[in-house]
Amino acid sequence: MRPSTLDEYVGQRHLVGEGAVLRKMIDAGRISSFILWGPPGVGKTTLAHIIANKLETPFYTLSAVTSGVKDVRDVIDRAKNNRFFNAHSPILFIDEIHRFSKSQQDSLLGAVERGVVTLIGATTENPSFEVIRPLLSRCQLYVLKPLEKDDLLDLLHRAIQEDVELKKKKIILTETNAMLRFSGGDARKLLNILELVIEAEGTDEIEITDEKVVNRLQQNPLAYDKDGEMHYDIISAFIKSIRGSDPDAALYWMARMIEGGEDPQFIARRLVISAAEDIGLANPNALLLANAAFDAVMKLGWPEGRIPLAEATVYLASSPKSNSAYLGIDTALSVVKETGNLPVPLHLRNAPTSLMKELGYSDGYKYSHDYPGHFVEQQFLPDGLQNTRIWQPQHSPSEERLYQWMLQCWGDRFKSS
Repeated sequence: MRPSTLDEYVGQRHLVGEGAVLRKMIDAGRISSFILWGPPGVGKTTLAHIIANKLETPFYTLSAVTSGVKDVRDVIDRAKNNRFFNAHSPILFIDEIHRFSKSQQDSLLGAVERGVVTLIGATTENPSFEVIRPLLSRCQLYVLKPLEKDDLLDLLHRAIQEDVELKKKKIILTETNAMLRFSGGDARKLLNILELVIEAEGTDEIEITDEKVVNRLQQNPLAYDKDGEMHYDIISAFIKSIRGSDPDAALYWMARMIEGGEDPQFIARRLVISAAEDIGLANPNALLLANAAFDAVMKLGWPEGRIPLAEATVYLASSPKSNSAYLGIDTALSVVKETGNLPVPLHLRNAPTSLMKELGYSDGYKYSHDYPGHFVEQQFLPDGLQNTRIWQPQHSPSEERLYQWMLQCWGDRFKSS
């Protein structure tokens, strides 16, 4: 069922739809190195194969799990020898590039920079954590999304109508909600579920209902999530238990993830996100502890790493909560999108040259440390936004101290909060 052309490709219209950025590059016949970041089963590998077919260029694949530095260099040497004058650079596809070590990634740099190969990397993990900065700076980053309901339904109908074995059977999709929910936007998982349900029936005439799907998956709950891929429902329950200040539930869901084979680094990252998003300024130490737990997991490995993860989980769940910083940055981003590139007020601009000083750059700026309490009132936002409120304190015990200081500094400007 793997598509061979962009017209057959399901989902990711923001990248490969008509007029989308990646579609334009492919149609123009010129692509630069890039990394595809997204959850499992959304078409990263398929997209790489389609691009290679479209450009009619040699295509090399490396496994980040089994390949070493020597394998990388061998592929680069072959790519050099197989490239013809004015031909497209051979494509080197590395699945799970986040599993490549620093030395393996270093060995790619020269070939990518010189255009010996066009690198396409695929990862389920945040590249800013796992890909070295020099390599990341040489690649575009494209984010793939979980497949939407219509995409998944399209895939289901296509499988039933076009798969060599399935089209021999009479399959009726009476209900699809359970299949879509269990798949979590993962095409591979969806097709695995379809296969499991059909195999369980053992006949050529099959009606698929939500009840049948649930019963089948309860009999074999990990069959649709092999190798410990992301457990979307359980990680959601884990985060919501922390946000809801229930350490017992949070530990339970973490244990479920551990038993299901979840990557400990993934759990650790979610703790860092939760500390910043849900605890925030109500207890700034939470972010420090979560980050320390992440480092400890990296140093200790498994199974000892479960201990700092548990410590951070209990601490975050039992901490007071505030999402004021999270809401504040989202508000600021909305203001920026609405108002565009407003000029920086002259008194806030840097003035390293005499010409800039003559133009009034930095003129009138008041150095806060020259005033009592290290504060003096002046305008820091652009003209037209000077009275705009963005951060709204939520008055938790820790945050209340920040709020009272803001009241002392700015007076009426902060009283509205």
